[in-house]
Amino acid sequence: MDIRALSPDDVEAMWAINEEGLPGTGQVSPEELASLLNLASFSIGAFEDGHMLGFVICLPPSTAYGSLNYAWFNQRYEAFLYVDRIAVAEAHRNEGVGSMLYEQVARHAGEQNIPVAAEVNLEPPNPGSVRFHHRFGFEEVGVLQHEKKAVTMFMRGP
Repeated sequence: MDIRALSPDDVEAMWAINEEGLPGTGQVSPEELASLLNLASFSIGAFEDGHMLGFVICLPPSTAYGSLNYAWFNQRYEAFLYVDRIAVAEAHRNEGVGSMLYEQVARHAGEQNIPVAAEVNLEPPNPGSVRFHHRFGFEEVGVLQHEKKAVTMFMRGP
């Protein structure tokens, strides 16, 4: 498995994988994914034989991103690496791809001595993602209620 930085050429594959992860990943258009890549300070994909297996997009604080979840962290923390989305192709789940991507996120944040911020859906529930984040040392730091959903906010120290 190869890990490399994402580029605009990867957006189509990212979008397809993101769609497979709904509702947990949150629906976005290919154009919105391309915009996220432009805002990202850290974005990587896992590949095998040139085929994308999964990806992660992380943002620094204070970008122009309009997400309410991201705004919640910006209002409370000065420094963090925000995991906007991590998604693994359905055919490659439970093969360690997500763990490998998160290990790279943790390494990158550790090098900068900043915490990692993320959220997981409570409504609709995503218990697998909650377990995944707990395994990676994330702690629950709050809940944000939206009109039609709720999310648990997580932080992992540097």
